[in-house]
Amino acid sequence: MLALFSIVLSLLLTPGQETVGQVRVEVRSPTGPVANARITAGRVSITTDASGIAILTLPPGAHDIAVVKDAFVPVTVTVDVVTGQTRAVIVDLAAEPTVEEDVTVVATTRTGGRIEDQPMRVEVLSRDEIEEKMLMTPGDIVMMLNEMGGMRVQATSPSLGAASVRIQGMRGRYTRFLSDGLPLFGEQPGGLGLLQIPPMDLGQVEVIKGVASALYGAGAMGGVVNLMSRRPGAEPEREALINRSTRGATDAVLWLAAPFAPRWSGTLLAGGHWQEQTDVDAEGWSDLPGYSRAVVRPRLFWDDGNGRSFFATAGATWEDRRGGTEQGEVLAATGLPFREALETARFDAGALGQTIVRGRYVVTARMAVAHQRHDHEFGGTFERDRHDTAFAEAAVRGTANRHTWVGGIAFDRDAYSPRDLPQFAYTFTAPGVFAQDDVAIAPWLSISLSGRADFHSEYGTFFSPRISALARSGGWTSRISVGRGFYAATPLVEETEAAGLSRLTIPRPLRAERGSSSSIDLTRTEGPASFTVTVFASRISSPVHVDRSPEFVLRNLDQPTTNTGVELLGTVRHAPFALTATYSYVRARELGVDVPLTPRHSAGVVAMLESEDRGRLGLELYYTGMQQLESNPYRSRSAPYAIVGFLAERRFGRVRVFVNGENLTGTRQTRFDPLLRPARAPDGRWTVDAWAPLEGRVVNGGVRVGF
Repeated sequence: MLALFSIVLSLLLTPGQETVGQVRVEVRSPTGPVANARITAGRVSITTDASGIAILTLPPGAHDIAVVKDAFVPVTVTVDVVTGQTRAVIVDLAAEPTVEEDVTVVATTRTGGRIEDQPMRVEVLSRDEIEEKMLMTPGDIVMMLNEMGGMRVQATSPSLGAASVRIQGMRGRYTRFLSDGLPLFGEQPGGLGLLQIPPMDLGQVEVIKGVASALYGAGAMGGVVNLMSRRPGAEPEREALINRSTRGATDAVLWLAAPFAPRWSGTLLAGGHWQEQTDVDAEGWSDLPGYSRAVVRPRLFWDDGNGRSFFATAGATWEDRRGGTEQGEVLAATGLPFREALETARFDAGALGQTIVRGRYVVTARMAVAHQRHDHEFGGTFERDRHDTAFAEAAVRGTANRHTWVGGIAFDRDAYSPRDLPQFAYTFTAPGVFAQDDVAIAPWLSISLSGRADFHSEYGTFFSPRISALARSGGWTSRISVGRGFYAATPLVEETEAAGLSRLTIPRPLRAERGSSSSIDLTRTEGPASFTVTVFASRISSPVHVDRSPEFVLRNLDQPTTNTGVELLGTVRHAPFALTATYSYVRARELGVDVPLTPRHSAGVVAMLESEDRGRLGLELYYTGMQQLESNPYRSRSAPYAIVGFLAERRFGRVRVFVNGENLTGTRQTRFDPLLRPARAPDGRWTVDAWAPLEGRVVNGGVRVGF
């Protein structure tokens, strides 16, 4: 009766309609027919009967038919209606992701679901792409992040090799790093932290660009990078990698995964990494710092298959890093050696749990703690510090009609204790509340509204809103996003990471930095090809700025920092071939000039031929345009340069042999100007900033074994 009534009703509501067709929609799930699912086509709407069937009467032509049901992922199909005919359509609905799927699929946005259905744009690096970058630098994630469009890993300390990630030209301190949705790397993981994360146990990398404080608080004013771990399968897995480079780097990494019981499984990552201190241009100063590092990280998983799950991890890193003049060498300006060294010990732990309440609400709780110890030497000046962070969060998620919502409370604590310079110590606490609502307004339009209030112990109360919208039509997809946020200013910036704090002056108390960003992108998918153009802009009020001459001073500026730009991304994937091309234009301005070390133009092309049974072969080309330089006695703007690389991997059963060539053109900054300054800078540094590679041509190779 219900189906017959809807047919008559739709005929009555279509004036002048003389020719119609019908669509018989059958909605199923893995457990059987889905009753009371809402079927919508334009203005016509109906629900399925007990057998999961609904019949629509529609005019001839193409119609987008949306199927929505609580606790299931919405599906939209396109059907051509023919006059006088009945078209049969079967729609299989998948259950909404459980927490484990949230973690592995799209934990970054909080509400779960497929990435392509998210109003907020999330860029993803898959496991295959991670493996390609892992063969280039098995000991860290720098290469992996540096080759993602719109992201740049900027060297901050040539002496010790520290680096930070800049998203769309924004400084590295505004990027928040997560591991499986947990801040295991602390509040400010830039600098050397990026160099201490091996990619062997990563399954996926998710990136949100632009202000994301509405989701993750103070540390996410530039964006979020979420490193997702590899999940164990039904059978035990073991993999080992040995790598050696022509510049004296050695890596040995082991990854183990196994189920313990029907509901329990775990993984273990263990790595040893070494680099010889290397003076490439024979001027007495190390272009590549030496280091020895050990990393260990176990992970534990539990899932009962009914929506309840638990995840826990712990990690430890020990590293001894050294740079400056090589043994027996002295600085020509002083006749004395200058040694830089850093000893690091970092420990962290985190957990995430989920349960289902009343069969419809997903309740999650997560926590993380991290402790880091640094013992730093700058040419006989010692700086020892301790950094402790703690995080806790509880949230509940649910669905109601076309809404998927989440709300929760969070707490962050960030404590920095420099033992030799106690005047720079601080302890911040920031409880907060947040909420997000994703609304499917129509089959072609959805929006996401999110907001967060943080109550910072030092800087006061902040409200961070963000709104995103997704529109789709045929092969076109467009997203728009606008957000505001804040950053809790500290003395720990890129410049003090490189030069230390002993010479730093802060004449007035620092103020919190406030930021806003907006972006709009348009994507076209045509068969195996996809093309995306993104226009973005951001503005930072009261930005913290470092004056490096005539004194080393940290202060807030009264003038804002602005970033505007365009990103282009094109991909063609037709197995076994894949081609990716990127271009970025970034105009970052501060005090009326370009922000140092931010190229306006950069581009890259990567071509890969891959066969699971045989191996892979890849070629890449990257271009970096001119950059504004600061406190450089040799030049005010850098020279543009290009880098060419290749990768080859051959599989022999369980053994894979690989060789990788980086910077085959031999581009090196010291071919243009010396790295060493003629006199020591006011901040204490003997080197200029690194605006191009220092190591020159590097070839590495090794073997991967599955056993």
